[in-house]
Amino acid sequence: MSSALWMAGAGAAALLLALVLTEPLRRFAVLHGITDRPNARKAHTRPTPYLGGVAVAVATLTAGTAAALARSVLDPALAVLLGCGTIVCALGLVDDLRQLGPGIRLCVETSAAATVVLAGGHPTLFGSAIDAVLAVLWIVFMTNAFNLLDNMDGVASSLCAVIGGLVCLTVASDGPGVVVAALAGACLGFLFHNRHPARIFLGDAGSLFLGFTLSSAVLVLHRGADGLAGPVALLLATLIPTVDTTLVMTSRYRESRPLLQGGTDHMTHRLRRMGMTVQQVVRVLCVVAALGCLCGALVTHGAVAPGVALVAAVLVGAAAVRLLLGVPSMAGLPARAEARAGAPGRMARSAKTLRRSGTLGRRVQPARPADVPHSREVGKTSAMFPAASGPSAPDSSRG
Repeated sequence: MSSALWMAGAGAAALLLALVLTEPLRRFAVLHGITDRPNARKAHTRPTPYLGGVAVAVATLTAGTAAALARSVLDPALAVLLGCGTIVCALGLVDDLRQLGPGIRLCVETSAAATVVLAGGHPTLFGSAIDAVLAVLWIVFMTNAFNLLDNMDGVASSLCAVIGGLVCLTVASDGPGVVVAALAGACLGFLFHNRHPARIFLGDAGSLFLGFTLSSAVLVLHRGADGLAGPVALLLATLIPTVDTTLVMTSRYRESRPLLQGGTDHMTHRLRRMGMTVQQVVRVLCVVAALGCLCGALVTHGAVAPGVALVAAVLVGAAAVRLLLGVPSMAGLPARAEARAGAPGRMARSAKTLRRSGTLGRRVQPARPADVPHSREVGKTSAMFPAASGPSAPDSSRG
């Protein structure tokens, strides 16, 4: 049986597993109150569970491991990748249930990424230890970038399914390929429950797992690449999260806002303010991601020069950032709308703080969905972008 058939089988098995496992986990989360509760800064109107990422992880790890064993390609490097993915998922699950500090998250993510790079290899650019360091930093960056991108129904899982599916079609590999195929299939199965209006969210367990597993597997798939072709292919495949992070940091710097404080200033939020529906936002991002993957495949197979592709990617990314900077962020909205939508920050403050600020007892007008883009990312924290202040609380972007 060819590699393509094995990858297709792993993807189909993961899809079915995720489809079946998500509903029992949703009911379990609702029963035990593991939900993202609505408030004035959120568009969803009822508590929504966020254990969907556990279903995606279990489906991916089960189908990927079974296919690798059946294909006899479960080598130590692939076993390390699967094991580290499990650790990152567990890290996110703990963070879902009990808020962790950014230092702990960053330490675990970096350790897991370094283990994958040491065991699985990486593309060669400089021919020195700098290549390994850059590979680790890239995995950690993508892990948190997907975590932040999970701010709207179906966005993170759709992007992961598109990128993973196209990577499988364009890069032939038995080992990491079956894992990527299983991840893409699991995301598709989960989308039956996560598409707008979502019945369950990924949670940090899922978004961290998606970012880590996808970036690690794609990195290992390109471990034999020499020169600029490998890094450029990786950049093109993950163009959306890269541009989104650039947009956010540039926006906050220009508006003199804390760079490390979350807000509804991501690409998805700005596209919603331009008048797109949630479904349209997801489709546009998926199309751009697909084009990036196809361009990356052309670079990998030598059809396009890496230097030309890199310049084109930088120009397109810069143009997108410039265009979206013209769309008001939360800080750029009129004062009345911003007050209704809620200023960026943590969701909860202590009663003592509320009394001191004079907020306790004051009636707050609920925000209308028109005022708030369909987003859960108001005070999103991550290892890269922790909240600037405020005590721990369930954050507004679980999913």
